[in-house]
Amino acid sequence: MKQAFKYRIYPNALQREYFAKCFGCVRFFYNKSLQDKINAYEQEKKTINPTPAQYKEQYEFLKEVDSLALANAQLARETAYKNFFAHRSQFPNFKSKKNDQSYTTNNQGDNVKFSDNNRYITIPKCKRIRIKKHRDFIGTIKSVTVSMTCGCKYYISLLVETNDKVQLEPSKDILGIDLGIKSFLVDSNGKTYKNPKYFAKLEKRLSIEQRKLSHMQKGSKNRNKQRIKVANIHAKINNQRNDFLHKLSTKLIRENQVIAVETLDVKNMEQNKLVAKSVVDASFSRFLTYLDYKAKWHGRTIIKVDKYYASSQTCSNCGFKNEKVKNLSVRSWTCPNCGTKHNRDVNAAKNILSEAIKMLKAGAQPDSLLILESIDSLSKKPPLQGVIA
Repeated sequence: MKQAFKYRIYPNALQREYFAKCFGCVRFFYNKSLQDKINAYEQEKKTINPTPAQYKEQYEFLKEVDSLALANAQLARETAYKNFFAHRSQFPNFKSKKNDQSYTTNNQGDNVKFSDNNRYITIPKCKRIRIKKHRDFIGTIKSVTVSMTCGCKYYISLLVETNDKVQLEPSKDILGIDLGIKSFLVDSNGKTYKNPKYFAKLEKRLSIEQRKLSHMQKGSKNRNKQRIKVANIHAKINNQRNDFLHKLSTKLIRENQVIAVETLDVKNMEQNKLVAKSVVDASFSRFLTYLDYKAKWHGRTIIKVDKYYASSQTCSNCGFKNEKVKNLSVRSWTCPNCGTKHNRDVNAAKNILSEAIKMLKAGAQPDSLLILESIDSLSKKPPLQGVIA
């Protein structure tokens, strides 16, 4: 298994200058070769694969940086092309120096190594970079990616081949979760996790700093300082959000053998102007991605219920469908058929769990003894209304 470990680094002035050269050369080669590739197809209807060696005679500054960085840029360009023609992504974009900068090199002959009690790291053509190694790993380093954020902070990401796959103790618990904006997550046991709304909390401060930036003269030193200040606010929001999503997803994976979630059409939700900003702030797609890969790492199961399943409108006790609950302002309702009182989100989570169990029994998911044991264990707990049909 390959796993990435990301650390903060603190390069000195010479190292920052070398990184700037690498970022610029990788960006130049990627954009130049991509343009040549496009021109060759448009003018001669042929496909070419430009290599770094073809440009080094004309552009000698390319010889000053790590050759493997340019080779990896070539691989990234070709991968982007293949993904486009396989309908997995859009056509490759040109790289911009206004975004985060990065380059990737490989570990050959143990030229990536730590020293001085893991306080420094050496990479090709750059020795003794101060690093904050906040966690250890066991495995072989395959490649290294050096990156610089818009806020001028440097990071290094190590791709490690490791067998250190943590298998958690089997759990008998199975959980249904409903994602929302008012409350980030409500589970089928009735537990609610508040939506932290990190962007909303810093939105006023961000708007003030952006307004200052817009009034400054382009190219001035003060404008660059203000640009870094704005970028660091964006980075803080992103870091807070990532921290929350990682901790919550890890907690759910550790406690439950099976987690049932609703398949969300996030792009469609973002088109609604009333909730678009809140949807982006919550970052549901990222949370579901974290759940998915952590489940694979730790031997858990994620069951995805169809997005068209009316989880909020269906009574989890008797199955009656109440069309009036389509209105999002209805947060609680009483079933006209059986008289059961429902909280909208808890009821939805119970229905998602019930639908997931039906899918398991129908064989829609791979057979697993632990999954079946989890379902059977529900009968030993206080009953949840509508869990098993």
